[in-house]
Formats: sequence, structure tokens, C-alpha cells
Amino acid sequence: MKVMNLFTSSMLMTLFMLTIPIMMTNTTMYTNKLYPQYVKTTISYAFIISLIPTTVFLYSGQDTMISNWHWITIQTMKLSLSFKLDYFSMTFMPVALFVTWSIMEFSMWYMHSDPYINRFFKYLLLFLITMMILVTANNMFQLFIGWEGVGIMSFLLIGWWYGRTDANTAALQAILYNRIGDVGFILAMAWFLINLNTWDLQQIFMINHENLTMPLMGLMLAATGKSAQFGLHPWLPSAMEGPTPVSALLHSSTMVVAGVFLLIRFHPLMEHNKTMQTTTLCLGAITTLFTAICALTQNDIKKIVAFSTSSQLGLMIVTIGINQPYLAFLHICTHAFFKAMLFMCSGSIIHSLNDEQDIRKMGGLFKALPFTTTSLIVGSLALTGMPFLTGFYSKDLIIETANTSYTNAWALLMTLVATSMTAAYSTRIMFFALLGQPRFNPIITINENNPLLINSIKRLLFGSIFAGFLISNNITPTTTPQMTMPHYLKMTALTVTILGFILALELNLMMQSLKFKYPSNLFKFSNMLGYFPTIIHRLVPMTNLLMSQKSASTLLDTIWLEKIMPKSISHFQMKSSTIISTQKGLIKLYFMSFMLTLTISLLALNFHE
Repeated sequence: MKVMNLFTSSMLMTLFMLTIPIMMTNTTMYTNKLYPQYVKTTISYAFIISLIPTTVFLYSGQDTMISNWHWITIQTMKLSLSFKLDYFSMTFMPVALFVTWSIMEFSMWYMHSDPYINRFFKYLLLFLITMMILVTANNMFQLFIGWEGVGIMSFLLIGWWYGRTDANTAALQAILYNRIGDVGFILAMAWFLINLNTWDLQQIFMINHENLTMPLMGLMLAATGKSAQFGLHPWLPSAMEGPTPVSALLHSSTMVVAGVFLLIRFHPLMEHNKTMQTTTLCLGAITTLFTAICALTQNDIKKIVAFSTSSQLGLMIVTIGINQPYLAFLHICTHAFFKAMLFMCSGSIIHSLNDEQDIRKMGGLFKALPFTTTSLIVGSLALTGMPFLTGFYSKDLIIETANTSYTNAWALLMTLVATSMTAAYSTRIMFFALLGQPRFNPIITINENNPLLINSIKRLLFGSIFAGFLISNNITPTTTPQMTMPHYLKMTALTVTILGFILALELNLMMQSLKFKYPSNLFKFSNMLGYFPTIIHRLVPMTNLLMSQKSASTLLDTIWLEKIMPKSISHFQMKSSTIISTQKGLIKLYFMSFMLTLTISLLALNFHE
């Protein structure tokens, strides 16, 4: 029992430590140039301390709930500050802290010339805090605070270089798409409040699992917005306008998995609802395939990695759809390592080439940047699920479970195709950026020998090689995946991946020496992101604008302002005057009228007594 006391106190200690640099905002510490160093060190200490409760949890396997500060009572509902320290939050916290620590160190190198670097670090830290709130929340209200927190931090960080129009547009786009998702979240909250009179997760999970489609659809919409699933996906590639550390932290490893995390949190409700599972599965499959297709022809190195993130998120959603939330969670944890590292490697390349992001203008970097090259290749292999690297332990399991699952064959086939595409676009990045002849400006000085850069990537490199093995071996077992299957099914994932690699390499080598070919329709579809942003962002507003303009001018101007009042009055006057008046301008009529008047007056007034 004494161990469990250590468990809760060290956990709260971790969470409290993160807020210390935020509290320092009003002191001179914040204006000091060592502030970034201070933030980074705080996070590293928080990571070390968070390992204590995680270890305790692994050996005891006991969930804990800290409920300390009673906040408000609304009639019959009591809201208190409560932390849920279960399997998910205990596993995710060290992973998130470790990745953030590495990214903070990387930011010290990447953002060193930025005049507002202290504010940048404060934003990143605030983001981490809101993410921790989201992960450890035990009631929906607290979860919502974390949910909105990561959203607003995403907005501030994408629009960091606010002098660029693209950055502003991208930030607005992110917040608007997320607002659509939030509507779903609020809908689910309202439903739970009306029908169950509670927001506490324990009480929500105790109900009978009938007719839950409404709130689960809300949660699904929320996850679609936050995790960039098909329909609300365009904001994720646009978010690459932010600095690379932001992409590495928010848009690959932590914030975008919040949507998937939400669905995993509510998996007890989804287990019995077949409608929702099918919807989730189909949505995930469409996303993972569509974004993989988009990634194939992009030329911006960060956009390719962003689409690959979206594709992996689709894969996680598929896993939830085939009722394996624990596997999806494992993929979240392993994916964080190599995806953050891929972004950091691309950041290193971008910085070395004077902020050049176009892979067509790179090439031959394996000699100039040996360390970055190694990490990029290891990260790409981990992403494609190369055996015994980190990605393999979760991705392979997911695809095996999908193959042996008897649900929607169409969705599973799409997932497999997307897996082979993963290999294709990873090969494309490696081929264009690292191999072949240099295609960049010869004057550029390339230098990666900075301890901040090397150490941060090195840590994630070790993570990308060993983390999957460690997590899979130490984690307390949960839903058992399929154990028996024929050889060919076991090898499917690997075969498909290798096929993708070979095809991509062949195509790249073949296309390199050919003359320029005009793009085919398929190429245009992929390059223009399936025409989705063009249609949604241009056509719909344009139609709306035209409709409203037309209706405004016809309704207001022509009908109301002209026809109803001034024109009708003048028309009415004219008609009435023409009908009433008999003046024709003829002299005989004038005489006639005189004579009539005279006669009548004479007759009328000439009376005899």
C-alpha cells in the first residue's frame, strides 16, 4: 500500500513540475536567455519522475484515481478535479514526456535565432500541460479543458510566424476544422448529462449499452476533427506552415492522437455497438488510403510526413473499428517515437539547406549529413513496419488482427493497399533527399554537428529501435490478439511492405532518366490532394457568396427598396391621376365645363319664393 502512496504523489509531482516554468512568466527568469534550457531540463526531470509511477503500475497492474478538489455541485451532479491513472494515461505520459523532452532540445537548436524563443518554449510547455490534462482526465469536463487547450495551443503555434499569410490561413483552418469536431464532443457531453446525469467516466461506463449511437457519433465526429480523418483532414498538411518543432510535437506524436485517444478512452461503450464499429472501420480505411495516395506525389518533405501521420491515424482508427483499442494505443505510443524523429530529421535537412523544403531540390545528402541520413532511414523503416524496429510491434499486430478479423473485407483491403503505399512514399523521401546527386545550391554550408541536434535525434533513434520491444514486453497484457494463423497471413504485412519498397525504388530509378512527361489524371488527383481542399475551400464559399449576393440584391435592392416603396407609390400616383383627371387640353372642354358650372349654379341658386 505504501507503494501506491508513492504512485499518486510522484504522479502529481510530475504534473506539478511542468507548471513551474509557466509560473515563472512574471519573473526575470522569463526574460533570461537560459529559459529554454530551464524548460527542457524541467521536462527531462518530469520524465524521470513519471517513470516511478509507471514502473509501479507495471508491477502492480492497479488503476488509481485521484479525486481531490471538489469544484462545483450543479443540482445533483458533482464536478471534482479527478485524475484517472490507468493503463492508458500511465503508459502515454512517459512516452509523451520523453518525446517532448527531445523536441524541446531540438527546438533550442532550430529556433535559436528567433527573438521570441522564450515565448515559443512557453507555448510548447503549455501545450504539453494541456495534453497531460487530457490524458489523465477522469471526467468529461476536465477532458474537454485539455481538448480545447491543445486546440488553442495548436492555433498559436501554427501561426507562430504570423507575418506569413499561409501561416495565418493554416492556423485558422486548424481551429475551424477542430471547432466542427468540438460540436460533436459537446453533443456527447450534453447527451451524457441529460441521460446519465454525470460526466464521470466510471459512471458513464456502468450504464446498459443500448441506443448509444448518438453520443458515440458525437465522439466520432470529435475524433475526426482532432485526428484529421477523411472529411476534416485538410488542416493537418496545412499545419506544416508552423515551425518544424511544432510539427514534430503537435502534428505527429501528441495532439493529433488525442482524437484516437478519446475513442480508446470510451472503448467500453463502443465494444457493444456494431454500428459505430463499422462506421469507425470504414472511416479509418478511407482516411488511411486517401492520405497515402496524397502522400505519393507531394514535393514538400514536411507535407509527405504529415500525410503519413494522417495515414497512420487512419490505421489506428481502423484498429479501434475492429475492436482492438489496446493495439491502437500501442501504435500511438510506438508511432510517437519515429514520427517525431522523422520530422526532426526533415527539420535538420531544411535548416541545413537554407530553409528549402522541396525534395526535388535536395539529393546526395547521405555524404553531407550522415547522422540525419541514418536517423531518417531508420525512422522510415520503423514507419513501414520493418521487423524488430519499433513500428513492427504495433503495425504488424494491427495488420495481422485485421487479416484474421471477419469484418468488412473492403476496408481491410484498403488498409493493406495503404500499407504498401507507406513503403512507397518513404522510399520516395529517402531516394530524393538522400541518394543520387546533389541538386541544391553549391554555396550552402551544411553542418549538423550541434550537440542539441545530435542528442535529441539520437534519443529518439534509440526509441525508434528499442521502444516497441520494451513497451510490448513490459506492458500488462490486455485484449489478446489472434495467436494462430497460417504462414502466408503472418507474412502479408511484410510482403506488402517490401512490395511497396521495390515498386517505389524501381519507379524512381526508371523515372529519373526519362524525359518530362505531362502529368496523368491519377497524378493530378494525388498531387491536388484529391481535389478536396479546392472543392471545399473554394467552391462551397464561392457558391454561398454568389447565392447570398444574388438573393441580397434581388430581395433587398430590387424588390424591397424599389418595387415595394418608391416605385409602387409613384406608379400608384400616376395611375390614379390618369384615371381621375379628365384634362385633355381641348378648349371646347374648358368652355363646356364653364357652361355646365354656370348652368348648374344658376339653376341651383335661382329659386323663387
